[in-house]
Amino acid sequence: MDGDRAVDDGRTPTLDAPPVRLRAWRPDDAHVVVEASQDPLIPLVTTVPRTADPCAVDAYVARQRRRLADGVGYSFVVATADDDHAVGQLSVLLRDADHGRVSIGYWVAASRRRRGYAGAALRVAADWALGLPGIQRADLFVEPWNEGSWRAAERAGFVREGLLRGWQRVGGERRDMYVYGRLID
Repeated sequence: MDGDRAVDDGRTPTLDAPPVRLRAWRPDDAHVVVEASQDPLIPLVTTVPRTADPCAVDAYVARQRRRLADGVGYSFVVATADDDHAVGQLSVLLRDADHGRVSIGYWVAASRRRRGYAGAALRVAADWALGLPGIQRADLFVEPWNEGSWRAAERAGFVREGLLRGWQRVGGERRDMYVYGRLID
């Protein structure tokens, strides 16, 4: 990462909600990207590299650190609240903020799944995002087969609103997605 000294601009908040902490990316979070790059799905639906090549991993971390400055949105590390160890990623994307909406995407490394991290991260991120000026809705999209992910969304207060047929290209083919929404309480 010598050539790319991207630094978070200090506007990414730290959100604590045990068992998780959402915070800005740091270079020492590369280990979670290495693990995610080995997952059969995460690199297909995200910008996580398909290889654990150190240059590709460092470039991913640098992109996450620039997301807010680039106007894309907030990219948080999902870390454990007790020891601040990175276990995943969560984005609050602002592309529809002028329409009062944000979109949330997330992943948790395989070795850290089934511990409640995704649901806790989604809840705190949605609570926070729905407090941003002008935002009334948070949405997310989950493939129907991904029961762990849609259950996490439901635990975080998201409501399944429908099935979007052929909504997104994943791995070269069109895939159906459940659409979930959460509104200001």
